[in-house]
Amino acid sequence: MTLLRTDEFEYELPPELIAQEPLPDRSESRMMVVDRSAGSIRHAAIKDFPDYLRPGDLLVLNDTKVIPARLLGHKVETGGRVELLLLEDLGGGRWMALCGASRRPGIGVRLTLASGKILATVEEWFNDGRIIVALSCERPLMDVLQEEGLPPLPPYIKRDYASSDPSQRARDLARYQTVYARVPGAVAAPTAGLHLTQDLLALLERRGVRRCTVTLHVGMGTFRPVASDIVEEHSMGEERYDVSPAAAAAINETRRAGGRVVAVGSTVVRTLETVASEKGDVRSGSGRTSIFIYQPYGFRVVDCMLTNFHLPRSTLLMMVSALAGRETIRTAYREAVAARYRFYSYGDCMLIV
Repeated sequence: MTLLRTDEFEYELPPELIAQEPLPDRSESRMMVVDRSAGSIRHAAIKDFPDYLRPGDLLVLNDTKVIPARLLGHKVETGGRVELLLLEDLGGGRWMALCGASRRPGIGVRLTLASGKILATVEEWFNDGRIIVALSCERPLMDVLQEEGLPPLPPYIKRDYASSDPSQRARDLARYQTVYARVPGAVAAPTAGLHLTQDLLALLERRGVRRCTVTLHVGMGTFRPVASDIVEEHSMGEERYDVSPAAAAAINETRRAGGRVVAVGSTVVRTLETVASEKGDVRSGSGRTSIFIYQPYGFRVVDCMLTNFHLPRSTLLMMVSALAGRETIRTAYREAVAARYRFYSYGDCMLIV
């Protein structure tokens, strides 16, 4: 068996194509359409999305909601600056987080965060940089996060909220979120869904395209860099998912009737492929997934995928290459660069059919 090399998923991207701001209107995004059976690439727009779906198709959305999980503060004892990115609620006021500081705070060190509204005590450290902290605040934590927390934008989107327009934080809180976000828990947006509007979803429904939602709380597993030279040696982090009985039934009914399952984003793909049997039957339930999809993975459920343009050497690029073919995706990305598409989280999108 030939092993995949990570450098096979490298490509050149001019820095100015990394979108720093969302477009004024979600529905203005460009959309590249990759037709696997025809071997063709077309240039369209997200407004054209309904034209590529058929009555009886099922659109599957991830309804996770991004929380303002980035907190700034300092160490109580020394005043040293510290930054926390809350990753997962462990219960009882304890959170898994990532910590950034000039010197790693030791066990028992206290941190004051969110303009003094949150006090954190370090309980445990892990070798991969994660930390467990006990949080305490006088008001509900989510209320404080909405007031003081910063949007957990990826590092390639440059933000300095302290010196920027005060409305910048509010814009990012609104736009780094899908219009159908419902279940708080993500620390990164399922970005393929950022292009969809309520008007576009209503148009799809009128055309006979059904939809359902699943939940996968996007965490570090999706975006953890591939550090190994060999793709197969990379391990994905776990992320929490939930598939309701209604969603499972809708997906299974669609497949039996000959409709296509259209996944909006890599997180939906990961969720559905995790809960599918070998024959493609989807089971309802909750759990954690660390599924890593790369060639020659055989997709069990997903027929089509709406996705953004992804970082070089990323697990996301490996996933779309598994669905559409490595050479097809290489060609598509070269065309996207030449046509000046906008890349990454706030960028344009690709539809694989």
